[in-house]
Amino acid sequence: MGEPRIDYEAVFRVLPSPTLLLTPELIILAANEAYLSVSGRTRENLLGRYLFDAFPDNPEYRSASAVRALGASLRRVLATGKRDTMAVQRYDVEAPGRPAVFEERYWSTVNTPVLDPDGQVVLVVHRVEEATDLVRMCAGEMGDDRQHTLEAELLARARELHEGNEQLRRTHAREREVALALQEAMLPTPAPTGRVKAAVRYRPAASTMNVCGDWYELVELSEDRVAVAVGDVVGHGLSATGTMGQLRSALSAMVRVADGPAAALDVLDLYARSVEGAESTTVVQAVADYDTLTVTYSRAGHPPPALAHVGGAIEFLDQTVDPPLGASPEHLPRSQATATFAVGATLTLYTDGLIERRGENIDVGLSRLAASLRRNPGLDPEALADALLAEVGADSEPADDTAVVVVVRL
Repeated sequence: MGEPRIDYEAVFRVLPSPTLLLTPELIILAANEAYLSVSGRTRENLLGRYLFDAFPDNPEYRSASAVRALGASLRRVLATGKRDTMAVQRYDVEAPGRPAVFEERYWSTVNTPVLDPDGQVVLVVHRVEEATDLVRMCAGEMGDDRQHTLEAELLARARELHEGNEQLRRTHAREREVALALQEAMLPTPAPTGRVKAAVRYRPAASTMNVCGDWYELVELSEDRVAVAVGDVVGHGLSATGTMGQLRSALSAMVRVADGPAAALDVLDLYARSVEGAESTTVVQAVADYDTLTVTYSRAGHPPPALAHVGGAIEFLDQTVDPPLGASPEHLPRSQATATFAVGATLTLYTDGLIERRGENIDVGLSRLAASLRRNPGLDPEALADALLAEVGADSEPADDTAVVVVVRL
């Protein structure tokens, strides 16, 4: 069955926003019903005319600038091929059927280019929104009856929005409560593992919706090896918690049988492509080997673990990184690298909520993490995990949830 035919001309005619189609020479090609209504014009009055002949400035209004401002906006669109949004402007529009008699109007205008395959502007979509009543009300120039009617309409709409937002807030709060309880059940505190001592922390975001995408896992592979992982699902809320649980369980099983962390993430990448909501999940899997005094790691788009060596040197495990799970069009084998993990060293895995701040380069967050690790050498993992949250993730209302795993080599 073929794709349904869309009558774009009919769609244009019934668009709720008043809209014109202009040529690059600013000739009016089309006007929709909403534009005819707001301007008081007929199609015969507009089609084929130069825009500023159809809507000239009011010669009696000495400070009129609408034509100049609109002309400058349209020239920017034609020169750059980019949309241009204007502030509310006063337009004095000739009254229908009354030449040279102008009515004061206020419109908010957006001019959007339509480009051909070569990137050249072939049309301009000129859209306006009527703001006259609102401007007059704010200026106290509206008749009492009309002002009271508009105020009542705005108040009723505000009440509807408030009631809807309050219901949404309660729904989100309940979802947050359930998701956090499920998250806590899925991410228990790990028991001491072999020759390492570990601590974990999970701090939910302040926002109701931005919780429960982060996870961690510790697995004792043998007397000589332990695996530790941290991941971050793109979504949030209950759906993210379910996705997180599937990926965490799958990786926990895979790392037990795979030949290294890269092989485990290789299989997890294939699995994630069949799990709804799992695409673009980031994860880092590390395996510490007590006998060889090494840690081998593989990263799927995740921030690099921090390795604090005895003596104070901080090493970020960034020698290898691959795309997030399911992010590449085709499945590709994963890579891994190895670093020294001597007795007394501390390995910290975390999610981006610990280091990222809005408007801040990620390198600043990594530097903040390194500085905190240098300030707190030799701390017990529990104390160090608390220090990292306090010093590195210091926002009182974090925008994203955060998972941290601290592993000390005994």
